[in-house]
Amino acid sequence: MKNQETKKLGRPTNPNSTRQQQLKAKAELKASGVVIKRGRPIVEGSKNQQKLTRRSELATAGLLTGKRGRPVDPSSPRQQRMQMLQEKRANGTLKLGRPKVKKD
Repeated sequence: MKNQETKKLGRPTNPNSTRQQQLKAKAELKASGVVIKRGRPIVEGSKNQQKLTRRSELATAGLLTGKRGRPVDPSSPRQQRMQMLQEKRANGTLKLGRPKVKKD
């Protein structure tokens, strides 16, 4: 195969545009191994940051249980039925499957 020059594909770019300069600077930072911060900047002392720090402190202290939603009523029929089934499972008396039909 002969030596042929390949044409550059795509739209022509202006190397002096601000976007191209930013991309070039970003590529140089990546090549040097610097971590590039992305996303929204953190505002120290904001209510959200205070909430997040308090939540992390509670989690490390073991006080953050993570329970959410409506509390369970242990006297409800469903909870009593679930408790009964759990006790039967623990005893080994819970029968699995469909009950047998008595023949008359």
